[in-house]
Amino acid sequence: MSFELLATDHATRGRRGRLVTPHGFIETPAFMPVGTRATVKGLTPDQLRAVGAQIVLANTYHLFLRPGAETIRELGGLHTFMNWDRPIVTDSGGFQVFSLSGTFKPSDDGVSFRSILDGAWHSWTPEENVAIQEALGADIIMQLDECPPYPAEEATVARAVRHSAEWAVRAKKAQTRDDQALFGIVQGGVYPHLRMESVERLQEAGFAGYGIGGYSVGEPHDLMLESLEPVASSLPQDRPRYLMGVGNPTTLLKAIALGIDMFDCVLPTRTARLATAFSSSGRLNLRNARFARDAGPLDAECSCPTCSSYSRAYLRHLVTSKEMLGGILLSMHNLHFLIDLTAKAGAAIAEGSYKGFLDAWMRSPAATDY
Repeated sequence: MSFELLATDHATRGRRGRLVTPHGFIETPAFMPVGTRATVKGLTPDQLRAVGAQIVLANTYHLFLRPGAETIRELGGLHTFMNWDRPIVTDSGGFQVFSLSGTFKPSDDGVSFRSILDGAWHSWTPEENVAIQEALGADIIMQLDECPPYPAEEATVARAVRHSAEWAVRAKKAQTRDDQALFGIVQGGVYPHLRMESVERLQEAGFAGYGIGGYSVGEPHDLMLESLEPVASSLPQDRPRYLMGVGNPTTLLKAIALGIDMFDCVLPTRTARLATAFSSSGRLNLRNARFARDAGPLDAECSCPTCSSYSRAYLRHLVTSKEMLGGILLSMHNLHFLIDLTAKAGAAIAEGSYKGFLDAWMRSPAATDY
């Protein structure tokens, strides 16, 4: 993997770059659709390509439990298994393990956890977690980290920082494939000194890129951005920065201004399945009766397949009739909306006009609706 910084916005810290992997390149800033179980819910690979997806994310925890990493390896790896010929990133599954209260037991050596499928106990060390992701075969893999909830006592977050830093070093030593890029993960909650400790310890080890985890766990967005700023400015300029689990459009654009390159989140597809669409004028609840005879597109400014072919009235009919096509078409639109938004942000950075782009968004009706 290689990362080239193509442009910076001098009025902000916005960056435009190109990340090159064995399965193609990613223009950054970029939003990555979440394909937890080797599928972005309801969408085919062709539909993902149609909405502009450059890369998708799959989840190590869920794929480890079913169908199993060795099964996927035997069937040619994730790219072949899910028929996706573009880049893939796998998260470590640490977030899933540590988000299920009462079902995990952390230690200095790793973590034991109970399966959500059958209640069986499993154990991961950082080394075993890397081996699982090497079997899955993604282009970018993430270290096993400990992700505390919000709010959490400082001592709990400090333990997570220590474990994550020590596990990062062990993960790097365990890596055997040179065609996968290993990212370290910054932890520290909303404690600035712990965030900076995490950054320093990861930089000592050195990684191909850096994930920033431990956010989107219940903390206010303003508090997240406040603690994110020193982290982003302290990470290496020549490495990609990946803010994990963030898909709120306004927060995403503010994070780009701080120098973040990559994002992922289930928000666009989850809200789509709940009949909600993103738009340039804010969120649209398609169950609302005002759309029953509305022949217009979801968003007149959007060029996605959904907006190009279907009316608000038809989409409302689908969701109120509980037709699965409604969730599919809204998922396509919401993903395109975020992918296109990050692409426009990158174009503004290249032109040196990102501050104006962000200011215009913040004055729009959409800014306060997300």
